[in-house]
Amino acid sequence: MSAPGPVVPRLLPCGPGAWLVEVDGPQEAAGLATHLRTRLGAGLREVVPGATSVLVETAPGGPRGRGLGPEALGRVVDDWAPAAAGSQQAPAVVVPVTYDGEDLPVLAEAWGCTVAEVVRRHTAASFVSVFCGFAPGFAYLAGEDGSWPVSVPRLASPRPRVPAGSVALAGGWCGVYPTASPGGWRLLGRTDVVLFDAGADRPALLAPGTRVRFVDAAQERGGDGRA
Repeated sequence: MSAPGPVVPRLLPCGPGAWLVEVDGPQEAAGLATHLRTRLGAGLREVVPGATSVLVETAPGGPRGRGLGPEALGRVVDDWAPAAAGSQQAPAVVVPVTYDGEDLPVLAEAWGCTVAEVVRRHTAASFVSVFCGFAPGFAYLAGEDGSWPVSVPRLASPRPRVPAGSVALAGGWCGVYPTASPGGWRLLGRTDVVLFDAGADRPALLAPGTRVRFVDAAQERGGDGRA
């Protein structure tokens, strides 16, 4: 039996002036969101990628009023080539990490390797921000092109307080806590990079579509994280 092919994007109505486009996975959602912003521009109120979908909302009196209904939007979606998404190699945001997280020994034991090998695997992977949620500036990061195929179970009971800047894993995701908060993800280490600044032109450093690379702060120094 042949393996199933990629999901063909499906357009679903989602209220007045909004559509939900279902796709195959996180990287496809991030790539399609970038494509829609580029092609449709200011006529859109918002494009919100998720794990397996993209919500598209038109601006009042915008594309829908100019005749961009589901058929026209469908053509723009059809113009997008998922295979080309990985070729859009925008510069990555570099996040220096002090790898001293309390879950490092647990992960090393579970993976049958040393703590140093856990760090090596994490810094060798390339990530992309798929969507933000949970807290302002908290990006759900997926491994690019299968570079992070690891699934990590959450803690059975969340910690009452996870420090700001904590770099953590849960399921197939990697994330960095922008502020101190409760959390059940496995802690790898911490960074001093500011993830969210409400007064900045770009409040969320790791906005959807942003490529991310982690480096060991013990070996490499970083600036404000923007590369």
